[in-house]
Amino acid sequence: MDTIQKIGIFSKQKPDISRKVLLELSSWLRERNYDILMAPETAGIIGETSSLNKEEIPSKADLIIVLGGDGTLLSVARLTHPFDVPILAVNLGSLGFLTEVSLPDMYGTLKQVLKGESVSERRMLLNASLQRKGSTIQNDFALNDVAINKNSARIVNLEVHVNGQYMTSYRADGLIIATPTGSTAYSLSAGGPIIHPSMNALLLSPICPFTLTNRPIVIPNQSTLQVKLITEEEVQVTLDGQTGYPMFPDDVLEVKQGPTPVSLIQAKGKNYYQVLRQKLHWGRPADDPKSES
Repeated sequence: MDTIQKIGIFSKQKPDISRKVLLELSSWLRERNYDILMAPETAGIIGETSSLNKEEIPSKADLIIVLGGDGTLLSVARLTHPFDVPILAVNLGSLGFLTEVSLPDMYGTLKQVLKGESVSERRMLLNASLQRKGSTIQNDFALNDVAINKNSARIVNLEVHVNGQYMTSYRADGLIIATPTGSTAYSLSAGGPIIHPSMNALLLSPICPFTLTNRPIVIPNQSTLQVKLITEEEVQVTLDGQTGYPMFPDDVLEVKQGPTPVSLIQAKGKNYYQVLRQKLHWGRPADDPKSES
């Protein structure tokens, strides 16, 4: 990792949770002569002002610190990916599959990062483009998943091609296309498998398929998916459960691996299987009061 001088900070917009943490962190960094970059919404939490838009920060920062939960990290990851700037995600939320650095571990991990002793994990992104009558209407990125959901009680009909070859047609409530990182998110609740985030693959999980033999499938990350909407009414495309847009009949959603991965800094001494045990309560009954949280 190159020398770090400029540090961007993004915080969950809940001052009652993040104000004390953000105030202490900014003071700690400034005492060590690091430059802090914050957008107005983050700076305002501790009564400061800023002229930087949040979109500007990733291109100027050597390191990004995210204070919040997985939702906060997902929104920041979509901003930072073109610049390949490492992200230290500190969990101020509840579940925290992605924000694996706990608040008590923040300064210890941060010291390692600033000394160049940290380890980062590269996570693939999805690039989703919506095509209508031969023109690209939307082009976006997602770290977890791209989901197609119905807007009414009617079943959705979707035709799926992989690298130009017809794969199948789904009659379902929708379809989730996920990265390995996103395999523990929406896709997991739809019955999809857990895939180690270091793997390069695309995961397709139908949502409540009408045909029970339509099961989740894992395909190579070099694949390009084309999903055509056959249903005679619009559906909703959602990226990481946060942003989205309508998809109309005969539209084609093309999904493939994004060109630049996201670098997430790992907490020292933790591993992915430990995270799974803690978050999914593996190995002990879920109602066991001694179960890890």
